[in-house]
Amino acid sequence: MTPEATGRLVPMPTGNDLVLTRTYRASVDDVWASITEPERTARWFGPWRGEAGPGRTVELQMAFEESAPWCPLLIEGCEPPRRLAVSMRDEAGHWSMEVLLSEAEGTTELRLIHHLTSTEQLGTTGPGWEYYLDMLTAARTGGPRPDFTDYYPAQKAYFESLA
Repeated sequence: MTPEATGRLVPMPTGNDLVLTRTYRASVDDVWASITEPERTARWFGPWRGEAGPGRTVELQMAFEESAPWCPLLIEGCEPPRRLAVSMRDEAGHWSMEVLLSEAEGTTELRLIHHLTSTEQLGTTGPGWEYYLDMLTAARTGGPRPDFTDYYPAQKAYFESLA
């Protein structure tokens, strides 16, 4: 079964924002811990090391990528437990992202916002974020891990059509 693509593209003055949303029946503090504590991020995205804080750089290992290199990740903003803004550079370019959390009645909404300067790689970026957010869901629920081949290339055309 192919997972449903949920991302949407929002035009911004400096480019476009790719926005993906997930909802969890959990407190905002618990979801915050899932995206900021190294032992919990390791379960769905990859571990990180270093002294975290706004303006600081930590090293992140994207554990579910082919070569799993350690990459510098700049923490641009951190407002626990509501907002985390980060950026990194790698061979694919510059990545600038935010995660925004909001809680209502025991449910937390997570919005991942990838600030894009170009939509050229949207066909691969979008499925990648869908996969990682579903990995987060699996890590939080104890469910089976998704398989990236269910996301790409299956969702490529959907994301390319957003541009």
